[in-house]
Amino acid sequence: MIISALQFSPSFLDVSANLRILAEYLETCPADLAVLPELCTTGYFFHDTEQLHSVAEALDGPSCTFFREAAREQNRAIVAGFAERSGDAVFNSAVTVFPDGGMHVYRKVHLFAEEKRHFTPGDTGFPVIRWGDRLRLGVMICYDWRFPEAARTLALKGAQLIAHPSNLVAAPRHWKPVMRARSFENKVFTVTANRNGEEFRGQERLHFHGCSQIIAPNGTTLEEVDEDFDGWISADIDPVRADEKAFSPWNDIMTDRRPDQYEL
Repeated sequence: MIISALQFSPSFLDVSANLRILAEYLETCPADLAVLPELCTTGYFFHDTEQLHSVAEALDGPSCTFFREAAREQNRAIVAGFAERSGDAVFNSAVTVFPDGGMHVYRKVHLFAEEKRHFTPGDTGFPVIRWGDRLRLGVMICYDWRFPEAARTLALKGAQLIAHPSNLVAAPRHWKPVMRARSFENKVFTVTANRNGEEFRGQERLHFHGCSQIIAPNGTTLEEVDEDFDGWISADIDPVRADEKAFSPWNDIMTDRRPDQYEL
């Protein structure tokens, strides 16, 4: 199975322009599974909640409709971040769509910085999505990387790969080794699709660091790029590798757990 992560800089508040850009990128994508960045249809640095609400969409809006059609026409799965409107709430969400029309949504559990002003905290938990017998997929978004419980929950539920759409402003020297550790400690593939570029709000500036990466279950880097790269990174993987949790005749990272001894 070929998996790919897209690194690019979305146009702020211009959903139509971003969907056109994403359509062009997806036409050149080699993957069975394509992972796009967090909030890839809207940009990130909202001036106020009203501005966010002006670009938030329901699940039957233009963005999810576009991703579903692209998945069907291109016969691939797509994970993409977007601003999801549900009633009066707006979630920082990632939609996963499949060629058969199936669609699943993860709503970001751990909100970062000013996201707490504008978004509603996620209420989906950390579900694992089955793509037939091809893949068991988990999703987390950006700041979720700080919480080992997120990746461990997905691994305990059977995820073979964790897609990680991101708008990371933290220095790559912090989050990149942690995501390698998340793969190693859970023996799962992880795919971080991080945007690059800058956004401004008056004199304030946010700088997004790119450096997207794909990590194997043993913690080794399969593919990575620098901050200035625009486009896809890809790796050919066998998801079954993530089902092999033993590393010796005596030890298995899941069956060796002692939940009765953990004070949580």
